[in-house]
Amino acid sequence: MGDVIKLQYKIIFIDILILLALMLISFFVIDEPMPWIKGYVFGGLIGVLNFILLGNTIYKASMMNPARARIYAGAHYYIRLLITAIVIIIALKADYLNTISVLIGLLLIKQIIFFSQLYESKTFFKNIIKRKEDK
Repeated sequence: MGDVIKLQYKIIFIDILILLALMLISFFVIDEPMPWIKGYVFGGLIGVLNFILLGNTIYKASMMNPARARIYAGAHYYIRLLITAIVIIIALKADYLNTISVLIGLLLIKQIIFFSQLYESKTFFKNIIKRKEDK
């Protein structure tokens, strides 16, 4: 479990760094930066919360028997889905939040995981470089 928690903290740290960079960029580029900054913070916090909840759900479900784990994981999936839906509804209704920045904050963890796995896979790049005849 220690390696999993280290990886989780690493992903959250990268997420926070990217969000801080986006906030800094929006501060200098956009005329009204505060709705964007608040959106990044709000979406980023909920994205991190969902990521931590997913990790806890997977860990606890792995300790259960399959039938109970399926129900547990399914229930927690719908809880995370409900949290995400509420956040999107709030982002659409609230004037003080920018919806695009909230969505970026929500989806940033998924992109970090995708690109970290993409760039760590050496066979992926070898397969891109190979010619069709060599395969």
